[in-house]
Amino acid sequence: MTMESLRSIEEVDIHKYIEVLQRRWLAVVGVFGLSLALGCLYAFSLKPSYKADGSLMIMTNRTFSLTGLPQDIGKLEPLNVNDNPLETQVRIIGSNPVLERTINTLNLKEANGKKLSIRIFAQQLKIEGIKGTDVVQISYKSNNAEQAAKVVNTVIKSYIDLNIQANQDEAVTAKQVILREIPKAEESVKKAESELRIFKEINKIVALEQEATVAVDTVSKLSNQISQAQAQLNDVKGRLEQLRAQAQVNSQQGVIASELSQAPGVQKVLAELQETQSKLAIERTRFEPEHPAITALEEKVAVLEKLLKERTGEVAGNAPVTQGSLQVGQLRQSLIADITRAEAQRVGLERQITTLIQQRDAYIKRANYLPKLEQNQRELERRLQAAQGTYETLLKKRQEIDIAQNQKIPNARVISYALVPDFPEGPRKILFVIGGGAVGIFLGIIAAFSIDLIDRSVKTVKEAKEVLRYTVLGVIPTLGRNSKDESPIPGLDRPVPKIIGRDIPYFPLGDAYQILQVNLKFLCSDKPLKSIVVTSSVPKEGKSEVSANLAVTMAQAGRRVLLVDADMRHPIQHHIWELSNEIGLSNVLIGQVTLEDAVQEVMPNLEVLPCGILPPNPVAMLDSQRMATLMSNFARDYDFIIFDTPPLTGIADAAVLSTLTDGILLVVRPGVVDFDSANAAKEFLTQSGQKVLGIVINGVNIKNEPNGYIYSYKEPQLESKSLSGSLMKLSKRR
Repeated sequence: MTMESLRSIEEVDIHKYIEVLQRRWLAVVGVFGLSLALGCLYAFSLKPSYKADGSLMIMTNRTFSLTGLPQDIGKLEPLNVNDNPLETQVRIIGSNPVLERTINTLNLKEANGKKLSIRIFAQQLKIEGIKGTDVVQISYKSNNAEQAAKVVNTVIKSYIDLNIQANQDEAVTAKQVILREIPKAEESVKKAESELRIFKEINKIVALEQEATVAVDTVSKLSNQISQAQAQLNDVKGRLEQLRAQAQVNSQQGVIASELSQAPGVQKVLAELQETQSKLAIERTRFEPEHPAITALEEKVAVLEKLLKERTGEVAGNAPVTQGSLQVGQLRQSLIADITRAEAQRVGLERQITTLIQQRDAYIKRANYLPKLEQNQRELERRLQAAQGTYETLLKKRQEIDIAQNQKIPNARVISYALVPDFPEGPRKILFVIGGGAVGIFLGIIAAFSIDLIDRSVKTVKEAKEVLRYTVLGVIPTLGRNSKDESPIPGLDRPVPKIIGRDIPYFPLGDAYQILQVNLKFLCSDKPLKSIVVTSSVPKEGKSEVSANLAVTMAQAGRRVLLVDADMRHPIQHHIWELSNEIGLSNVLIGQVTLEDAVQEVMPNLEVLPCGILPPNPVAMLDSQRMATLMSNFARDYDFIIFDTPPLTGIADAAVLSTLTDGILLVVRPGVVDFDSANAAKEFLTQSGQKVLGIVINGVNIKNEPNGYIYSYKEPQLESKSLSGSLMKLSKRR
């Protein structure tokens, strides 16, 4: 994740903004001073001017109040109930027609002799409504006192004249509209009346309320009649069941039996059939079944049965009929007659109930439809009333407009005309000065944040931690250096780094390096560190200074330390320690000199191996077997070895040398390294599989760190030795 993404999700912190202002205070002060100076120049260049004031009171049209007619025309009513009609009139007074009439009346001109433009005139004219009143105040500033008063009075007169003309024009326009609308309104009344009449005729409406009352009563009566008829029907059904039980026939059988017993054709055939059947029974006792007499009688019986079936079919239809039911007794015939009458009574009652139910349903349906009819009727009546109201209103408005057309009373009254001012009104110069200062502060803050946004460098310890995401082993503050000349040595592009206790005071840098060496000591609990490579992302981050002072701190703690200047491109350790660079690491690697001849002691427990002559291929030399052998000798003779190597950007020296050591110590200097270089170094270290022990943040400006960030690490309680005393002993030994 890039630093831009981290910034976008970072919680807003007021301290972060304060840090930006602290870093960019010069930009803030510069912009503030420039803006303040411009404000002062403008304030003192202004000329005094005269101001004239006049006032108007906005009123409703008084003509209608006197005549007793409604005050609709000329009345200042806003379209929105939350609007103030006074604001509308303020806009009208400042409108182009009023201003243009004033300019033409007074023949106002600009300094070059041209006609004064409405835009410039409006800027010099002030029109405002006084809150809580109906008063509008008009003010004008000019270098001419008399002209200032004339302008205000002419604006008032122009507004009043245009107001009267506008009212009259409005009345004429309204009359034309009303005269066009009256015939339409009259036609709407006739149409509404016709629609209401047709509606009543189609739905047979006379009085809906009375009809609803009658419908309710009728439904109640029909319901009572239905209940009575159902009670009678139940009685008839009960009596019918008793009669059926006595006659052992159902209603249909009883009716059929009664009809058959009273049918002559059926009874005659039945009698002849019974007689023939009797003869057949007698003859069968006398003759054999095949006898001609028996056969003749059987044939006659069959013919009579067929004829009887046809006759009964004519009377009973398809209903089944037994021969026993063709003749009934007198008692049974009486029962069947009662059954027939009861059945007829039942059928009549059922039909009566059906008719009553149909009538009741019809009334209920009509009653349910009445509300809708009433709703439609009321809608038509409302339309008629609305049309009639519109028509009557238009007729009344026509009379009112005739009166308004002749009125010449404005909607405003002059409270006071403008008087010629006696004294000029000087501009408030202090306000322009204050305004220039305020704008300067605002623009200065914007400039500070803009510069900080454009600046791509890592600015604080927090940003360094976020971009690299390595353990912070030490934070080295920056101090003002007055002990030595800061000008670089000829041939160098940067000043020579300083040694604590010798070139600069011990506190607080000594404490910071004590923390660094203690953190390195306890970094690996299983195997103590013995050798490290000190490098940085880009040049001028102070890696050589950190290497030298870390070596001093470790030597001061009693450890035998070797500081190796492995920067075979831009070596500087010999300048720091004021040593000769004629022989050094490169000479040892090519076998020109021995290690003992090249190493030089600079203080007790600290020896320095300069770079030596600059080789054409430093990487090949550092990656040689000779260097690996030499590293074994270093580990045998010294407690700790520190390699000062070139920066990581575009150079592989540090990566090659780190394979022979316990890891890399990366130096980061806020304000020098940018985010892209830091990310590139991070990516290089990750892809090459280097072991990074942590980072040392060098040259930290205490003022730029919130809440004393550099002291967030607990300082170990160590007794520091006097480095200056050690250096004095070394000088005497030399």
